[in-house]
Amino acid sequence: MVYDVIHSTVYDYEEGVTFCHNIAILKPKHILGQNLIDYQLEISPKPTEFSEKKDFFGNTITRFSIQEHHKQLKVVATSKVDRNVSECKDIEKFEEAKKITLTKTLELLKGVSDAILDARQYQLESILINNINDTIKNYALESFKPDRSVFDASFELMQRIFKDFEFNTTFSNVATPISEVMKEKKGVCQDFAQIAIACLRSVNLPARYISGYIETLPPPGKEKLIGTDASHAWFSVYIPTFGWVDFDPTNDQIPKDQHIVVAWGRDYYDVAPLKGVLYSSGRSTLKVSVDIRPEDGYPVQDPKTTTQQQSQQQQ
Repeated sequence: MVYDVIHSTVYDYEEGVTFCHNIAILKPKHILGQNLIDYQLEISPKPTEFSEKKDFFGNTITRFSIQEHHKQLKVVATSKVDRNVSECKDIEKFEEAKKITLTKTLELLKGVSDAILDARQYQLESILINNINDTIKNYALESFKPDRSVFDASFELMQRIFKDFEFNTTFSNVATPISEVMKEKKGVCQDFAQIAIACLRSVNLPARYISGYIETLPPPGKEKLIGTDASHAWFSVYIPTFGWVDFDPTNDQIPKDQHIVVAWGRDYYDVAPLKGVLYSSGRSTLKVSVDIRPEDGYPVQDPKTTTQQQSQQQQ
């Protein structure tokens, strides 16, 4: 499936800004199963300084500075992505990896291959996933047993977070500690991904944070509204002899073609879409909109026909 993605970020400044320096991580990855066909980044006002490079994790980061007075900053990333997860599937190898137990995994993680050494950095605490307490570890231990496969335990953990945690857009922000999210069992996709990662690291498994997008479908018979999508996040666990396996606890599923990968790191801090510093004395407002849709658009369906088809599928 080929998707067109438009990610727009607009800051309006009450008193204006005389200088700002920013880091943007908005360029989707070009990886197995995901081909980045085109990418454009428009910034207004025009930056005085602009550069692009790969960071430690292999993500594309864009640095830019604006050194003139402005009352609005607008950053629009436009991407065309060809997503085909089936390219990643070595079925025989994957089926064998699904059987590897926690005990065997921890043994294999003592190796010194490049892949193992790279994965082991994701066993450590990070800026936003730290002070992993007994509550989080005990929650993890309900799924992770020494003789149980890491895949099965991770899949169950994903399901439990989906069931036990409330999706609530007003409860948390970037600074909300994972201990508070765990206590109240509510938050958004970023929180759910970080709780899962904390659980995995509490039993010494490498786990990384994936940021990107997920396609949302319009209601039956309705046109999809522009800008109603959002950034998304999920987690990935490393299984030796196979590699990284992704899980989406917000939607209780293993990511498929509708999940578009932008970046990965230890937690949200490593992959924030836009962050920076500025000189200003006033307040600011932020508006973010994301639009994801197939290149060929959506077929318009009759609501009655769609409802009948869904009923037949459930039966």
